[in-house]
Amino acid sequence: MQTLEFDLDGEYVELKQLLKLADLVTSGGEAKMLIGDGQVLVDGQVELRKACKIRAGQQVQFGDTVINVLADPQA
Repeated sequence: MQTLEFDLDGEYVELKQLLKLADLVTSGGEAKMLIGDGQVLVDGQVELRKACKIRAGQQVQFGDTVINVLADPQA
């Protein structure tokens, strides 16, 4: 399993944007489809909301990749 760390640039990032920024999908449309199919977990639970606000301290899992979301280092 691959683990990535993502530094927030602000208070939150939308789930579909996070998948794109982490290079796990090639487009927003692909991200929306995968989220809608129930393939993305947030803190261990299936998340179907494409624009779900992901905040520092949360963990997102897609396939064999886990993204740990960290606070904005500038804050």
